[in-house]
Amino acid sequence: MISPSRVPLGVYFPGDSPLHRTTPGVKLAVLGVFLVVSAVTVATWVGGVISVGLVALAVLVGRIPPRLMARQLNGALPLLVFLGLMLWWRTDGHQAVTMVLVLFAAVSAALTLTLTTRVSELMDTFDRLLTPTARLGVPVDQVSLALTLAIRLIPLQVQAVNDVLDARRARGNPSVGLSLTAFGVPVIVRSILRARGIADALRARGAAD
Repeated sequence: MISPSRVPLGVYFPGDSPLHRTTPGVKLAVLGVFLVVSAVTVATWVGGVISVGLVALAVLVGRIPPRLMARQLNGALPLLVFLGLMLWWRTDGHQAVTMVLVLFAAVSAALTLTLTTRVSELMDTFDRLLTPTARLGVPVDQVSLALTLAIRLIPLQVQAVNDVLDARRARGNPSVGLSLTAFGVPVIVRSILRARGIADALRARGAAD
């Protein structure tokens, strides 16, 4: 068994749980429905708590170690707190808490999917789902790759936030979350650099053709 502390963000965590054995198509469908329903219908903090509880149940079913999940979410928490404070200032506390809970549940659900599903399985699933659209001229391979990368990059974006926070702490300035410029600019720069790196790698492999 791989130590939870050695699993990079969003990388498949081997297991034989019911969630691991569930087909990727079913997991993607459930994730999509969950994200849409929680975003559209949740209007109170109680609904937000229920959303988080449903994701926690999925984590238990997937037998994902709590320490691993906590580490995966470590970088997202400061960002969620920052967004919550901004919403609190612009709206009210009730709406801020509700939005933070919904976003926390969404990020946790996406991480649960990537931790229990191999990237190759996701791409195969997208390929099968999109194959009928090939007759319409849709580039199935490119679209399935883009969808897989979109899901995979969610935890990597969390990692970018975590890296910025670690760098600020190393410089003796842990209050980064209170400054939009000090927090946002490094995250945006890291995101752009990662996007360029991925684009260069895809071009080198002919994926951009």
